[in-house]
Amino acid sequence: MSSPIVKYEDVVRPEWIDSNGHMNLAYYVVVFDLATDKLYAALGIGDAYREATGYSCFTAETHTVYEREVRIGERLLVHTWLLGADTKRVHYFHELFHAESGERSAVQELMALHIDMRVRRVAPFPEEQRAALEHAVARYAPVQPPKGTGRRIAMPK
Repeated sequence: MSSPIVKYEDVVRPEWIDSNGHMNLAYYVVVFDLATDKLYAALGIGDAYREATGYSCFTAETHTVYEREVRIGERLLVHTWLLGADTKRVHYFHELFHAESGERSAVQELMALHIDMRVRRVAPFPEEQRAALEHAVARYAPVQPPKGTGRRIAMPK
């Protein structure tokens, strides 16, 4: 498997703890969103891109799976995998680990759409940006998708 395109580190903060004594599910999403900011900056589609071009990316779909709890003060490490991109979309996957033990705690798969902020509608990436994304996918897409990609929610039969 190739390496993640970005890695993001954080620590479980006291305000993220719920009544069960572990990180509340909403804050997993916060950590994943902070990792997304780092990904977008690395891909050249972050805040500076929005300010310079009037385009941005909006998340259209997410799927989060919680595997192990994390608690106050624990160090977190997020690996972000770039799974694909086309003329209007970016598909990526976050894995959240306990930094010390290396155990995977949660995953989130996302699909983002490229948006023209002037009309707030989906728009194709400019050619230069699309080519850069295509290059990034060729360089960073994992040989084997990380465990948990493409999952769906369903009751067992």
